[in-house]
Amino acid sequence: MEYPRKQEQEEASTEVTEAAPGVLRMQLPIQMPGLGHVNSYALIDERGAALVDAGLPGPNTWTALKDRLKQADLSISDIHTVIVTHSHPDHFGTAGRVAKESGADFVTHSAFRTWWMPHSHGDAGDDADVEIHDVDPDHLATSNPFRGETPWGGTPFKPPLKRRLQWRLMKAGMGGAFVAPTPTVRVKHGDVLKLAGREWFAVHTPGHTLDHLCLHDPESGTLLSGDHVLPTITPHISGLGAGPDPLAGFFSSLDRVAALDGVKTVLPAHGLPFTDLVGRVDAIKAHHEKRLVKIREISAALGPATVTDFSHELFRKERWGSMAESETYAHLEHLRLLDEADRDDSSGEA
Repeated sequence: MEYPRKQEQEEASTEVTEAAPGVLRMQLPIQMPGLGHVNSYALIDERGAALVDAGLPGPNTWTALKDRLKQADLSISDIHTVIVTHSHPDHFGTAGRVAKESGADFVTHSAFRTWWMPHSHGDAGDDADVEIHDVDPDHLATSNPFRGETPWGGTPFKPPLKRRLQWRLMKAGMGGAFVAPTPTVRVKHGDVLKLAGREWFAVHTPGHTLDHLCLHDPESGTLLSGDHVLPTITPHISGLGAGPDPLAGFFSSLDRVAALDGVKTVLPAHGLPFTDLVGRVDAIKAHHEKRLVKIREISAALGPATVTDFSHELFRKERWGSMAESETYAHLEHLRLLDEADRDDSSGEA
């Protein structure tokens, strides 16, 4: 059965468009499951530009980025600030190289961490009004969703072998294609950044990742939403490395952005800009609520079962694997913390 293509899956356009006052939208090519591009945004001011999310590492992204900037009469040297919304490679991959070659500030949320820099310089617990349920700073420093065995006994997600080999070569410095992301400015919820001649407020939105950062400009009514709120797909909610109850954190973060006053334009990291933020938040929450209902139904039918068993009932066969299991685990843990499920670590059953 073929499913209609989502707008986030469309291949990158070479066109540069003004998505909000002083904000240019540039699509960069990526090759990742379910995605065809990442939106990079250039926020123009008298100093040059701030760049939000710079795409995957590698020569294809680098060439595309320089081409898009050239269309806007900009170059890498005009970038004074690089902002990364969260710690996924399609967002931070080229950011380190841009910052190194331009001398730009490198801005992330305080909880940002990667494989090369697992220890955070700040813990996500500082943004206490979003429920992240007592995240332990030691958990932030040691959790790594790409290593070791999962809590349910499965194998963590691994990129395809070709991609892993490319990462190793770039990590080794081959041709200067990859520079490890090293933030110079770490922000917390409510901090103010001067971008495109206006004040933008940092909005901490854990869920998709623990360090996810949105930016809100109340003057123009613009929200840079990263992967937190996407126009037609729901972001992956991993059960690994995102706190003890990532789904609860995600729900709280959705409520946080829905409560922002006067948002007229949402600029996502994938897909097209859209206007109805509250409606999209409600739809994403409804999707996960339906998934929780489905898990309850699966539990009634199967009885005690493994995370993998649940995931096979919850997802289409072509989606089976580590990511499906991780998201299933996040939902099961959410129900367990609500005292609606039990967990037996000795058998791997929920």
